[in-house]
Amino acid sequence: MGHDHRDIPNPGGLLMVYAARSRRTTAVLAALSLGIMALTACNGDAEKDTADSAAPSTAVSPSTAGTDKGAGTPSTADPGDGAGDGGTSADSDSTPPSSEPEPGADDGQDGGVGMCETTDLTYNVTVASRPVNHALLTATNKGSAPCLLPANELVITIPGLDGAAEHVGPDGKDWILKAGESAYAGIMFSRADTAGGKSAEKVEIALTASESPTTVLINDGPVTVNDGQVTSFFGTAEDALTY
Repeated sequence: MGHDHRDIPNPGGLLMVYAARSRRTTAVLAALSLGIMALTACNGDAEKDTADSAAPSTAVSPSTAGTDKGAGTPSTADPGDGAGDGGTSADSDSTPPSSEPEPGADDGQDGGVGMCETTDLTYNVTVASRPVNHALLTATNKGSAPCLLPANELVITIPGLDGAAEHVGPDGKDWILKAGESAYAGIMFSRADTAGGKSAEKVEIALTASESPTTVLINDGPVTVNDGQVTSFFGTAEDALTY
């Protein structure tokens, strides 16, 4: 019986085709492997670069280091030398002594200094040459400690006359009257346009209305009294005789 050679596959040809296909598959797989490896390497480098850029830098430039050191170092300036108070220097605190009396508080006490009482002071009343019909009252702290002088409560009365002298001129401020220091007030006994009056040789003085007065002779008296007025206490005799 005869055979048809068209129906019998060629073994050799099949092996060659299979071998060629295997080589192509191997080449493709090798190429894919190389691509994956290259992509992995690139991704690894990119992730490393990203991590490096995100990490904080530990390098400090000389200028930054100097700034941080200066900002974190406490100042060695003495708080009392004026270095931190807006540019005020120690020299600006050296002010010449003032001739004005040292002001005090109005609350009856000033740093532990008590109010002056009438008996704490000595008084001198002398007729003034100018202005006319005026006298100068000098009140001096006779004690060894300072006291707070009530400037506006001075009470002047003339024995035998009703009422106290009216206050005239501006109000003063209470101040600390040091031991041996004096305060001054002006007394006007009569007005030039008022006729008549009472002759007086003495005045009664109290620092406040609540205290008992002390009686003081008028130097260069007597004086004629018809309309008495008195100023507050001042630091100078000139100020006291202005009103």
